[in-house]
Amino acid sequence: MNSNPSNSKSAPFWNHLNSMSIVISVENLGKKYTISHQQREDNSSLRDVIANGFKDLSKKVFSPFTPHSSPLPVSEDFWALKDVSFEVKQGDRIGIIGRNGAGKSTLLKILSRITEPTKGSIRIKGRVASLLEVGTGFHPDLTGRENIYLNGAILGMQRDEIRRKFDEIVDFTEIEKFLDTPVKRYSSGMYVRLAFSVATHLEPDILIVDEVLAVGDTIFQKKCIDKMMEVSGEGRTVLFVSHNFSAIKALCSSAMLLNKGELVFSGNVTESIETYADESRLSGREIDLLSVERKGTAQELIYEKITFLNYPVRFGEPILFKIKLNSKGGKKIYPDLDFGIAIRDKNLNTIIHCSNRYLNLHFEHSSDDNEYLFEIENVLKPDVYSLVLFLRSNEVIQDWLTNIITFEIEDGNPYGFHDTKQIQGAILTDFRISSLNGTK
Repeated sequence: MNSNPSNSKSAPFWNHLNSMSIVISVENLGKKYTISHQQREDNSSLRDVIANGFKDLSKKVFSPFTPHSSPLPVSEDFWALKDVSFEVKQGDRIGIIGRNGAGKSTLLKILSRITEPTKGSIRIKGRVASLLEVGTGFHPDLTGRENIYLNGAILGMQRDEIRRKFDEIVDFTEIEKFLDTPVKRYSSGMYVRLAFSVATHLEPDILIVDEVLAVGDTIFQKKCIDKMMEVSGEGRTVLFVSHNFSAIKALCSSAMLLNKGELVFSGNVTESIETYADESRLSGREIDLLSVERKGTAQELIYEKITFLNYPVRFGEPILFKIKLNSKGGKKIYPDLDFGIAIRDKNLNTIIHCSNRYLNLHFEHSSDDNEYLFEIENVLKPDVYSLVLFLRSNEVIQDWLTNIITFEIEDGNPYGFHDTKQIQGAILTDFRISSLNGTK
């Protein structure tokens, strides 16, 4: 990765960047990781696992005397980024969106010079400040005060320059009384407050921010968005990764969508979000959920299918659907179920949230033949929405499907409205307006 090329071949290119105010140029960028696996027999019981453990131990103890064959390591190449190319101009505010594992954080780490690319080229003009994850960039044993000076030095600033900005940095964080406490004792929210303040107030030419702001409270997130807007207004460039589409819309002038390491869309923010919403979404009257990929959950009891009873759903009509659970062939009983849904809008804001616990209903799953009926009052305006399905048993998360299912509230006029397209906000509650003096 070369941020200031000096050879004769690259000089004309860099002159072109200067003339076009392009501060980041990425060409055919790729990042490959090698994933290793250890071959083992597929053990189906605890007894087999223990037995094989003793076998492995005996092989190690008696290896000088007993010939044996070790499991052969198996490896595969995984491309976190594949031939990604784009340009960023000075003052741009670029949102980077995509599902988990799409390559967003890998891209930012390469741009921040934390990770080297496997192939391709990157040219960056100016000083870069990054806020990628809690714990990056600060020394845990140093105090907040000391880390401010440390980060300023890393960014290439003189001590006098840092001192001039010091009071502004501290005022923004609102954690002045903890300034002389080692940051390893900070909460994640306190840490992010200080790290973000340092990254923005030390005047980098390019500010790179990952999803880390999500650990902050809502008021501080709004404060950060306003600060990034201010930074951009001063001619500096912002790259912002977030799953909060409202924040992306509020801050960014354009967006890039990554999917499985590839750049699949770059342009208008709304179009990027809509393209993202169309990826891997399931819709229809009856949706099979057994084949949907799950990650990070117990996956012993999962959602088998969801069936809409009034499909398509029309404006003003109840939302009716039933769900079916699957214990994956086992006969185990799952007590104390906590399950339900969240309905989200296009910006992934939760509009409606329903759970059996809200109604003080207690269920136990003992048969895969059972189904559960949901009847939800429809206060949603005509639009496209997504569902989140969550499922716990005895407080253990069994299944969690996020934004996989979409459904549409079709236009209609059951209340005699003049024009339903004029409805503002996400919901339309029941309301009355009358004249107190009897006039119309």
